[in-house]
Amino acid sequence: MIHFEQQPEPLDFDERCRKRGNRWLDEHPGNDRPKDYWSEFKKPLANGFSDLCAYTVMYAPNGTVDHYLSCKNYRHLAFEWSNYRFCADWLNKSKMNADDSVLDPFEVQEGWFEILLPSLQMVITDIVPEHLREKAQYTLIRLHLRDDERVIRQRRKWYEMYQNNKLTLEGLRDVAPLIAAAVENQLDGQG
Repeated sequence: MIHFEQQPEPLDFDERCRKRGNRWLDEHPGNDRPKDYWSEFKKPLANGFSDLCAYTVMYAPNGTVDHYLSCKNYRHLAFEWSNYRFCADWLNKSKMNADDSVLDPFEVQEGWFEILLPSLQMVITDIVPEHLREKAQYTLIRLHLRDDERVIRQRRKWYEMYQNNKLTLEGLRDVAPLIAAAVENQLDGQG
């Protein structure tokens, strides 16, 4: 994971999502899944994350809107821009109601996570603050970021494209910045 900045909400978000959604919540006080007014804002959300999954930190062409704090446990935040993160659809389904037991991509700081070469496993680094280390480890496991084959396969493809000169280091930085950082560290170690 890397640090992402919260982007300003789109100009029409309040009218088209928040107000409509909160009206829906008022009219449906039960435990029904809230009506999806947020998906029409997936593109500006994806733009704010440079089309990278907030958790895998890789290009996510089929990304979706993740409610960092779930609709199930935090219905009042279902239509709040500040609660949205962009992530791979399958990973969003894995996260489910983990809520703030996983690290927030807005909370993560640069250098907290790294990719190991050649295994392509994601690990936490020594600079993760002590009080967040357990949460960081839980995030790796709960979200399958450490060594799940679905993630490793994707990392491997980006890395192989770089190794086979089908992708420059700058291109790798665009689609998989943690892998690019690992390559840069490896190159620095050789110099």
